[in-house]
Amino acid sequence: MAKGIRDKVAILGMGCAKFGERWDKDEDQLMLEAYEEAMADAGIEASQIDAAWLGAAFDAMNIGPSGIPLAMALRLPDIGVTKVENYCASGTESFRGAVYAVASGAADIALAMGAEKLKDTGYGGLPVRTRGTTHDMIGITGSAPGNFAQLAAAYRTEHGVSREDLKRAMAHVSVKSHDNGARNPKAHLRNRITMDQVMGAPMIAEPLGLFDCCGVSDGAACAIVTTPEIARALGKKDLVTVKALQLATSNGWELQGSGWNGSYFHTTRVAAARAYEEAGITNPREQLSLLEVHDCFSITELVTMEDLHVSETGKGWKDVLDGFFDADGKLPCQIDGGLKCFGHPIGASGIRMIYENYLQLLGRAGERQRSQQPVFALSHNLGGMPNQNVSSIAIVGLQDA
Repeated sequence: MAKGIRDKVAILGMGCAKFGERWDKDEDQLMLEAYEEAMADAGIEASQIDAAWLGAAFDAMNIGPSGIPLAMALRLPDIGVTKVENYCASGTESFRGAVYAVASGAADIALAMGAEKLKDTGYGGLPVRTRGTTHDMIGITGSAPGNFAQLAAAYRTEHGVSREDLKRAMAHVSVKSHDNGARNPKAHLRNRITMDQVMGAPMIAEPLGLFDCCGVSDGAACAIVTTPEIARALGKKDLVTVKALQLATSNGWELQGSGWNGSYFHTTRVAAARAYEEAGITNPREQLSLLEVHDCFSITELVTMEDLHVSETGKGWKDVLDGFFDADGKLPCQIDGGLKCFGHPIGASGIRMIYENYLQLLGRAGERQRSQQPVFALSHNLGGMPNQNVSSIAIVGLQDA
């Protein structure tokens, strides 16, 4: 019976480009920016990398359908490079490929890259007739803001939360993310905002206002992984190891049955339960030290707290307003600014989340460093819509935890 990959793989090095409107850089340069930081951190040569994975979701116009752009940009030594895509979970999918290669013994050292350059492509979240559906995220079910607005309505109805209470909780999520992002030199948006600004912002899709929605960015993030034994032989003392990697994909149940009420993410609940079992975590609210979750919209972060079994079902909004997830709270969430403010180059976001958790675990996060020594850090991606999606969970931690 499969027992998972807990502590079989260590992170040797990580890097992340600055996210934002990077008009000055193309995809190759963004990937190189993340790669050079990761390689310097790992302390290895390119000739030591056995295999690589590239995650990119919507940048097909520039990156293309294969791993060749990564191999060429980094001048990799004629190794196998695989391009993967899984909506907003594409970065974590890339990381999963590299980690599994090492865990299986197929590679000693593997590289995972997530990259996307969307600002040059005209990518937008709301419909414009002159562009196609790929760049507008418009399909037969409507826009992304429209779909996630329905999540908010279903959550309110299911748990009897007033519009005002839910709106204030969502606003707190946004204010927190902006405050955290202001401390991060690599973040796309570094402007602090107030509750009044969020509450009075233009409406995008009731009840989601302007500050409840994340934008897209240009960026890249990179991870280099190996076995703990090799990492030690290379001189690494403090090791961050992979505790769990889980993925759950909608199979139609949400849309085709009557069991789902639209107020939560079924796949996240499934992936989280599997990840906790793999990592040996029995009480996530107490045992987790940090969270990086997929805050494409403020309501998504709030609901995800419950789906991760951190907040009691129907009570996540209260934890948010109580400051439980603030930078100085019991369990900080999006301490780097999250998708909302660090930015969301779709293929890069999953590895960017792991990058932040990695820095925090090693005490290298600078001004935003968590004062209490982190032990377990979780990152979560959600690709798709509430009723049809893919959810990925990665838990990393100190080797002896």
